[in-house]
Amino acid sequence: MEQNLHRLRGKLQVDTESGTFLGDTRIRLLEAIDVHGSISQAAKAVPLSYKAAWDAIDAMNNLADHALVIRSTGGRNGGGTLLTDYGRKVVVMYRALESEYQAALDRMAASMNSDQSGDLQQFRQLLKRMSMKTSARNQFAGTIIGLREGDVDFEVRLRIDAENELVAIITQESAENLGLRMGMELNALVKSSSVLLLTDPNVRTSARNHLWGEVTRIFNGPVNAEITLLTPGGKTVCAVVTHDSVEKLGLAVGGQACAVFKASAVILCLYA
Repeated sequence: MEQNLHRLRGKLQVDTESGTFLGDTRIRLLEAIDVHGSISQAAKAVPLSYKAAWDAIDAMNNLADHALVIRSTGGRNGGGTLLTDYGRKVVVMYRALESEYQAALDRMAASMNSDQSGDLQQFRQLLKRMSMKTSARNQFAGTIIGLREGDVDFEVRLRIDAENELVAIITQESAENLGLRMGMELNALVKSSSVLLLTDPNVRTSARNHLWGEVTRIFNGPVNAEITLLTPGGKTVCAVVTHDSVEKLGLAVGGQACAVFKASAVILCLYA
């Protein structure tokens, strides 16, 4: 009698305590960068759009302890994009984990016969429910370095790198649900539409968060432009502004700008 086996095929996703870090597409992008030394060629090889490739690199570098990808300058071709030694180690470890992961799934699938198909379906549904994605473009991994309780709100200060910190204002109930404590690692999300840009260091605002950086990319859309800043600490911040604002601020690749956003615009996430 022929046995009816259910084959499970999964893609490994590696999460840090602060959120999703690596997946199949990102690993293939890192591998392609190592081969081609060019973000545009690597994006075509995956395939990804040029913009999506840069977004993925920014997200990985923001969540990693050390940069996985760096920009190189000079050389015969005028520079490119390089995978760091740390990035290569991450790829090797991911592929090793992926092999073990698939082997475990194969063993699980082999143990499930037709009488257990309902269990398999429930398992697949559970995996879907456990997946979470966010539309927020800016994602930062941070460690709590300050907590201040107010009458209504709760102020949280996060250290995201050696030079920068973020301030978030959340409700007392949210603070209790998250179980906040000093030294805890959290993920901070900020929508790009909540980020304002300044170029004058003398301008003062009521916003608590100010991240200065170099303009590394400008993507022009039909109505708005997407601006990416690279901070000295290696973190990136994305803002969506009008074309008129780009012109008035004189924004250009290589120039300096400051990403400004309110503490109330920062969403804190804790991954179990």
